[in-house]
Amino acid sequence: MDCAKGNTEPFGTIDGSFERRSANYKPNIWNYDLIQSLTNEYTEDRHTGEAQELRKEIINIFVKTVDPVAKLELIDRIEKVGLAYIFEEEIKEAMDASLCSNYKNHPSITTDLYATSLCFRLLRQHGYVVSQDMFERFVDGTGKFTKGALSNTKAMLELYEASHLALEDEHILNEASLSTAILKTSYALKLPLQWGVEWYNVKRQIQILGKEDNTNNVLLKLAKLNFNRVQAAHHKDLREILRWWRNLGLAESLSFTRNRIVESYLWAVGVAFEPREGSLRKWLAKVTKMIIIIDDIYDVYGSLEELEHFTAAVNRWDTKEIEKLPDCMKICFQTLHEVTNEIAFEIQKEKGWNLVLPYLQQAWADFCKALLVEAQWYNKGYTPSLQEYLDNGWISSSGPVLSLHVLFSVTHEVQLQEQVTYLLQKTQDLVHYTSLIIRLCNDEGTSAAELERGDAPSSILCFMREANASEEAARKHIRSVISNTWKKINKECIIQSPLLKPFVKYTTNTARVAHFIYQNGDGFGVQDRETRDQISSLLVEPLVLD
Repeated sequence: MDCAKGNTEPFGTIDGSFERRSANYKPNIWNYDLIQSLTNEYTEDRHTGEAQELRKEIINIFVKTVDPVAKLELIDRIEKVGLAYIFEEEIKEAMDASLCSNYKNHPSITTDLYATSLCFRLLRQHGYVVSQDMFERFVDGTGKFTKGALSNTKAMLELYEASHLALEDEHILNEASLSTAILKTSYALKLPLQWGVEWYNVKRQIQILGKEDNTNNVLLKLAKLNFNRVQAAHHKDLREILRWWRNLGLAESLSFTRNRIVESYLWAVGVAFEPREGSLRKWLAKVTKMIIIIDDIYDVYGSLEELEHFTAAVNRWDTKEIEKLPDCMKICFQTLHEVTNEIAFEIQKEKGWNLVLPYLQQAWADFCKALLVEAQWYNKGYTPSLQEYLDNGWISSSGPVLSLHVLFSVTHEVQLQEQVTYLLQKTQDLVHYTSLIIRLCNDEGTSAAELERGDAPSSILCFMREANASEEAARKHIRSVISNTWKKINKECIIQSPLLKPFVKYTTNTARVAHFIYQNGDGFGVQDRETRDQISSLLVEPLVLD
C-alpha cells in the first residue's frame, strides 16, 4: 500500500474537495546493502591496547605541562579532536587547578588577549563561574577594545569564540562580538565553537592538528585511532537502525514522507557521539525518524479533520481513535505507539527508571497538539504574531520530545514521581531555549521552500507581516533572537547542578545539530549536499593511519 497514491478516506474528503499536498521531497540516497557492508577493523583488541598506551603518554604530558597557557592549549586541542570523553578526570582536575591556582590572574594570561580569551572560554564551557571583567584591561574608557589588543589575528579569533559564551547584559562581551564580526567574512567562519557540533568538526580539527609545526604526535595518533574506533561503534549502531527501519516497511507505505533514516542517525551522533551512548543514539534516531513522519503528516498529508482525530488518538494513547483515519495515519500511530512502548521498556531495563511511559506519551501529545495549532493557522489563513508563533513553535520544534529521551537516558534510577517532576522543572528553561533554537534554525533553513509550497507561516513570515518588514530584515531579526537565546542557554549551562551535566551537554547539542542541519537550507528535505558530505565523512570514510 502506498498512501501517496490515495485510498478511501472518511475525513475531510467527503465532498472530494480536499486534495493531498506534496512537498516533492527527494528520495533516499543511501543504499541499504552499502550501509550493511560497512566494516571497520578498529574494534580489535590490539587497537584497544594501542589506544590505552597512547592515553598513558598523554596523561604524562598533562603532568609535565605546568605553564598555564600551555595547559589550557592542551585541553583545547584534546577537546577539539574529540578526545575529551577519554580524559574527563584529567581535564576536570586541570580546570579545577586553574581556578585554585588563580590562572585567570596569572601574568601570562592577564597580559595577553589570546590567553585571556582562551582561559575565559574554557572555564565557561566547563560551567565555571567567571566574570567578563577578565577583559577590562583590554578596553578603553568608552568600552571599546583597544586597537593594540585587536592587532593580533590569533587573539581576535579566540576573542570571537569567547564572545559566544556571553550571558545577557555582558557589555564587554557584546563589544567583543561586534569587534570581531569582520572575522566571519575574512575567515569564512560558519559557526562559533559554542554553536557547533563537536563531532561534526572533529576530522577538520585532526587535520589542523596534523599541520601544526610542533606536531603533537602522540595526541594526533590517538585522535586518528579514536576517530576510527568511534566510527566502528557508529557502524554497528547504523546497521541495526537500518534493519529496524527496513523491517517496519514504512518507506513503502508512507512514500509521501521524507525517507531520512541515515540522516536521523546523523542527528543522534551529533547529540551524543561517545561509544558508551549507543542506546541513547539508537533511541534518538528512532525518535527523530518518527518526528519527521509525523511532521510530514501534519504539514503536507492530513486534512484538518483527520489531524484533529490523530491528535486526539495520541493524546489519549488510544488505538480506537484511529479507526476512521486513512491507512497511512493508522500505520503512523501504531508505529509511534509500538516504538514509544519499546523505548520506555528499554530505558526502564537499562537505566532503572519505572515511570517513563506516561511522560513520553505526554511529550508526544504536546508535540502533536502544537503541530495541530499550526495546521489550524494554515487552514484559516491566519498569521500569528511572532511571539504567539514562538509560544507554540518551541514545542512543535520537537525539542521537548528529544530532550525528554535524553533526560531518561543520562539520569538513572529515579523511582518517585516527585523526583521526576523536580527534574523536569529544574531543566524546563534549558529545554525551552534549546527548543527555540531548533525552531528558529529550522525556519531559517526551510522558510523559502515552505513559502513556495504555501505551508503554515514561519517565524520569518510572522515577523515580516507583523513589522511590515522585508525578508532580509526579518532574517536579521531572527538571527538576533537566536543570538540572545544562546546567551540564556549559556547561563543555564553554568547554573545547573553538576549531576545534570550530561543532560545539559546533550540537550544543548540538539540545538547545535539544528544549526548544522539548517545552516545551508533544509538538510533533511534536501539531503544530497552538506548533509550527505557529513555522513560520508563521519560514518563511511575512516581516517588513514600512519
